[in-house]
Amino acid sequence: MNITELINTRYTTKTYNSQKKVTQEQLNILEEVLQKSPSSINSQPWKFIIIEDQKMKDKLSDASYFNKQKVLDSSHLIVFSSINNLSYFEQQINTYLPEGAINYYNNLVKPLPEENIKSWLNHQVYIALGMLLSACASLGIDSTPMEGIEKDKYSEILGLENHGALFAVAIGYRDPSDKNQPSITPKNRIPKEEVITHI
Repeated sequence: MNITELINTRYTTKTYNSQKKVTQEQLNILEEVLQKSPSSINSQPWKFIIIEDQKMKDKLSDASYFNKQKVLDSSHLIVFSSINNLSYFEQQINTYLPEGAINYYNNLVKPLPEENIKSWLNHQVYIALGMLLSACASLGIDSTPMEGIEKDKYSEILGLENHGALFAVAIGYRDPSDKNQPSITPKNRIPKEEVITHI
């Protein structure tokens, strides 16, 4: 399948088949995609928690608003978190990044208000989300990105210390009756001419 076919067939899954599981081989591929996702100055301010344990999914489902059933029925839940401790982040980049990237951060990012720096860090995590959704589509895995979670409760349940949960992605395989799939409910997008301009 080429990229346009993948884009036209992937969708946000609403109902999962709880009996069908993502394989370890597929998970290994998704882990590599997440680890190698791009970020500004290669900052990598993230932690990804992949959850298969049903008891943990039960706990998190109670902090997932209207996404509760997706969390429970998915094969795996992937929680995306961003570093929220700037001292920890600076220690990380000093350990792993080259001098040029460190200088960029120190000169252009660090002088900003803390709120702006954390927003910049959070934005990097969303790049990894796009990579994951595309990778899932390429592997024939269904997915549901979910900002509708109680972030503080997720962070507490998962014992996050230097990171804070931002959003989660349920992955697995659709229930055949899922009404959101494009064969039942066609994709609805703003016309291309209104969102893309050539200069």
